[in-house]
Amino acid sequence: MTSSEIASRVDCGPEGCTLDWLVSERIEIDDDPVAFLKLATDAGWGDGLPLIPPTETRVREYVAASGHFPDEVIAQVPPRNGGATVEKIAINAVMAGAPAAAMPLLCAAVDAMADPEFNLFALNTTTSCVVPGLFVNGPARLDLELPMGAGCFGGEAGAGASIGRATRLIIRNVGGQRVGLNSKSVFGQPGRVSGICVAEWEERSPWAPLAQRRGVATGANAVTAHGCTGTIDIADIVADNARDLVQIIGSSLAFPGTNAMIGSHHGAEAMVAIAPPWADLVAATFPAVEDVQQQLYEHAKLPVTWWPARHQAKAEENGRVDEHGFVHLVASPEHILVIVNGGLGNLHALALHSFGPTRAVTRTFA
Repeated sequence: MTSSEIASRVDCGPEGCTLDWLVSERIEIDDDPVAFLKLATDAGWGDGLPLIPPTETRVREYVAASGHFPDEVIAQVPPRNGGATVEKIAINAVMAGAPAAAMPLLCAAVDAMADPEFNLFALNTTTSCVVPGLFVNGPARLDLELPMGAGCFGGEAGAGASIGRATRLIIRNVGGQRVGLNSKSVFGQPGRVSGICVAEWEERSPWAPLAQRRGVATGANAVTAHGCTGTIDIADIVADNARDLVQIIGSSLAFPGTNAMIGSHHGAEAMVAIAPPWADLVAATFPAVEDVQQQLYEHAKLPVTWWPARHQAKAEENGRVDEHGFVHLVASPEHILVIVNGGLGNLHALALHSFGPTRAVTRTFA
């Protein structure tokens, strides 16, 4: 449908714009950012950062950009299973400062996060610090100017931060997530305010884009939601060949206290972001990304003797110890997701572990 078709369903008159055929309650707000910030903070809508007032005019622009009708429910967002209508997604996108052009991406992201495979209820209520991260492929990366080079996970100005923040406001205001009430995260993390939204630097990757490897048509826009407990920098200045470098990266993924090591294999995944210079070096020896995943999997393990005796017994009981006495981080190579982005300064990769029972989910968008 066209933007004009959507906009035609919004009735505007001398008193302003109304959408009285929707169930959402309407309140009058002040367009002054300072006044609105106090209102939003008092009402529990905000995250502590400044908010843009979601006036009817602004929200209508965002709804029109989405390609959907305002009352269409994209998904139910836990923990309270609030209905994420397009209009409510638009309201939170406006408040977060995300561009209207990001609405198709945000709608797809909400749909992906709500997939049972992703297990959003668990992510939103766990004691872990996990947060949904969004990883974008396709031409929309360039249209939205999403970060994919140096500083892409934090520091580069652009739409990525505001889009990530919009997902956090949606989870707060539609899903009803509240610290101390239903969010039991012991520490939280900065990503629980700003979110995570980055692009893959497809033009600098020696392998097919992540979304394409997950079944999306070549050249299509797609977003992959992956639960991230945070980011761990992996550095090396010695390795001069792919095998040594992959060993360093893989070994760095495994540490005793990560959630993926707890209990039986429950679907935990890990993502590795490899900077373009390292990706080129690795691909010269491992031109198939599946071989990279296999190598990472083989190195992402620890001897069971690294744990105390009680933990060793529990690992045996949970079937985590292989015939050689090692505990692998994840169940199979496919559970290690590989993307390429970051700056050209070399020397670094980035690890993004999940918290346990969650699987990455990919959705396409226009």
